[in-house]
Amino acid sequence: MILTVTPNPSLDRTYEVPSLDRGQVVRAGADRLDPGGKGVNVSRAVAAAGVRTTALLPLGGAAGTLLAELLGAQGVDVTAVSISGRTRSNVALVEPDGTLTKINAPGPEISPQESALLLDTVRTCAGHPDWIACCGSLPPGLDPRWYADLVARAHEAGARVALDTSGPALLAALTEGPEVVKPNATELAEAVGRPLDTLADAVKAAEELCSLGAGAVLASLGADGQLLVCAEGTFYGTAPARAVRSDVGAGDAALAGFLIAGGSGPQALASALAHGAAAVQLPGSSMPTPAQLRPDEVRVTEDLPLDLVLRPSGGAATTARSSASNR
Repeated sequence: MILTVTPNPSLDRTYEVPSLDRGQVVRAGADRLDPGGKGVNVSRAVAAAGVRTTALLPLGGAAGTLLAELLGAQGVDVTAVSISGRTRSNVALVEPDGTLTKINAPGPEISPQESALLLDTVRTCAGHPDWIACCGSLPPGLDPRWYADLVARAHEAGARVALDTSGPALLAALTEGPEVVKPNATELAEAVGRPLDTLADAVKAAEELCSLGAGAVLASLGADGQLLVCAEGTFYGTAPARAVRSDVGAGDAALAGFLIAGGSGPQALASALAHGAAAVQLPGSSMPTPAQLRPDEVRVTEDLPLDLVLRPSGGAATTARSSASNR
């Protein structure tokens, strides 16, 4: 069983628009409403694969109630911690070429009492999870060390931890030794304090995160694929996406695929790539089912093209474009 913890979940409304014309009336061709937040998306992808998952969420107001209902309809068990604030709502605009514009609300402030209850619930959550995926931005009211405390409590519960966050929260949590961290290229560069121009630069940065406490680093490199630095070695992979429809949640789908496949080694990386590539070809933040995966099109190698020049985030995708995943 995989438990996900999302301290700042959301309702995500996605509109497909012919073009984004500032100051004009834009008529959407299609729209959808999805439960959102990085950990929420991981749970949705895990459930779509037929694996048991529970989403631990702070929920408040009508939006929180609706979010839990939408998750339940997708086969995700929800453990809710009631908060006094209202769960946030986000908006995404997707253009035909895959360009994504997101408006993310900051989220409700979490009180010290609500924060403590969330942490306590991680330790007592039913199901004895194999993995706890801790994902997304921290809402107002939570200290950057909150994820470090969560990782420590998850380890006390005997679970392995996958962490997908950024900035000070990521660096603080490394001291507690999460088994996997999953930055994108921008977040990886931010963590080491320098730009990453080539794949060799990304490898060195991932190795630095391992030296700071990460057991493994699964790095999404946007259009250039994914990189895994772990105890088994260093691996690089790509997977084609024939038509990019939306990259919302693609990185989260990739993390789900990685954990479903065991969370370690080249086979897990291959699963991550297949899930991410399938996700970008779906509308909104839809999560792929096993029938939509193309594992035969995935390529993973230990013979890394270290001189590969990394494209800026937001370029045309060939695989799990994760830089715009929900935060």
